[in-house]
Amino acid sequence: MQYLLRRKITGIIIAIVAVPSVAFTQTFENLNQVDHDEKNLHFGINVGMNRSHYNFTHHPRFLQYDSVMVVESINSTGINLAWLVNKRLSDHFDLRTFPLNLTFTEKAFEYYLKYPNRPAGEDTISIRKIQGITLALPLQIKFSSDRINNFKVYMLAGGKVEYDLAANKGAKNAENLMKLKKIDYGIEAGIGFHIYFPVFVLTPELKLGWGLNNMHERDKDLKFSNVIDKINARTISFSLTVE
Repeated sequence: MQYLLRRKITGIIIAIVAVPSVAFTQTFENLNQVDHDEKNLHFGINVGMNRSHYNFTHHPRFLQYDSVMVVESINSTGINLAWLVNKRLSDHFDLRTFPLNLTFTEKAFEYYLKYPNRPAGEDTISIRKIQGITLALPLQIKFSSDRINNFKVYMLAGGKVEYDLAANKGAKNAENLMKLKKIDYGIEAGIGFHIYFPVFVLTPELKLGWGLNNMHERDKDLKFSNVIDKINARTISFSLTVE
């Protein structure tokens, strides 16, 4: 699984490096969107895909009982939809946010059970999926290079607060639930390219996100929950923005 993920990430990086190469072939006489970077505010539509999983630690109970032998976090694919607002601070620095930012994910845990409850639909290998619909509010600082013809590269870093509309912290006890908190916060960093076309600017971006809040609402009465202590979200995303 991790090998396949590395191959996909490598393919994405190659793609976003190859696309801007077209911009270098253009001459200064063909500059597009000449005054774009001088505007005080930029707006854009952002669409992307993400690969996400939960980084977790085992609870001491995991070593004391033998009903759950192994727990693994499974990578999954989701989509992002967002509206970009970019505030120019100087020639090389911008402040960015996404006031409307929805992320759809489906993370999962894979359990190896010694004594599966087959009447309840369990098997030796049982997967518990956790669907998420997250409304996020990030705030990022972007540092850009000088423009080269119709191409510019940038780096970004910042923080975010997320609210999971599908979190099930308040759900009643059930053996098939992994209870999660609704609010998360974290940091993110990434790299991207601006490619200037005659009527719009296209921005491919690769970004990493680290959740800092423990999202797990541990329930000692649930066998799929009581063997896990802390859960933190990890995400890598690739997106395209049109400004």
